[in-house]
Amino acid sequence: MASIASRPPPAVSPSAASTSVSALSAPTIPTSVESTQENDPLIVRFTNVQDLFDAINCTVGDFLTVTNVSSSQFTEIDREREKRHRRIRFRRYDSKSRILTIAIPTAIHEALHLELYMLYRDQLVRNGTERSWKDSGSATFRAEQGHPGEGDSTGGPLPERKGADKWPTLVIESGYSQTLPELRRDMQWWFQASNHEVKIVILAKFDDQQHHILLEKWEKEETISIPQGAITRSRAAAMSQINPVMRQSITITRDETTNPVSYNVTRGPLVLGFRLLYLRDPGPQERDFVLSIQDLQLYAGRVWDELPRSD
Repeated sequence: MASIASRPPPAVSPSAASTSVSALSAPTIPTSVESTQENDPLIVRFTNVQDLFDAINCTVGDFLTVTNVSSSQFTEIDREREKRHRRIRFRRYDSKSRILTIAIPTAIHEALHLELYMLYRDQLVRNGTERSWKDSGSATFRAEQGHPGEGDSTGGPLPERKGADKWPTLVIESGYSQTLPELRRDMQWWFQASNHEVKIVILAKFDDQQHHILLEKWEKEETISIPQGAITRSRAAAMSQINPVMRQSITITRDETTNPVSYNVTRGPLVLGFRLLYLRDPGPQERDFVLSIQDLQLYAGRVWDELPRSD
């Protein structure tokens, strides 16, 4: 079986709002099991497909890093995933580094992104605008270099993003055993791979050490003028200078001293800009989407209900 190195995830400290991604340090993913550090997540070195799926079956958390995966081996893994009807997601595959990252849809992983996305979706239904929105779920999207990525919850407006080759405007990615730096690398990929067609990325991280939920809302920030039209060399160069910016950082904690249990939301509510989501100005009855403090408290309760129980 593939060799496995398991380490507890590091503690997560929320950053201040409006932080540029260029100010964040993201450690390089190790390329072998031997290079793992004390707080690295689960990492396996690829040997063969059967051993990899055995390792996935043994993984307790929701995230796995696989090294030494060639392009042909990735294709083989993808085929085996379909053959076995496994719901694992290929968060990212890079043929140059030969690193594949896999999200495993545990109960808490799914609650972290789905419950949040459904709060937004509920507002579309109440406003009668759900028919102008496309849910993409965990569909596979590919960068121009061909590197694939799969989110947790994604979606975009209709008809602007109609078609299988159209990027979503909203992406939500969640993590339990996956670390915050890794989630932030995922966030960067969505903006860069889509040439900033993705407009909002929300990271939902459950910090098991601090015992809180951290929500980060990232948006693109254009510091220079971007030429309009097709992706020319000059436009691509201009886009490379755009840095995602964290617009909100919300922390949700659980208070078990109250009866019933209550949840404290810091720096909420969560606001999703209409223009970024729908790529147009809002109409007379349209406005930004606001997930209130009460919404986020309801969300937190549903996430905590799915927390793995210790024996």
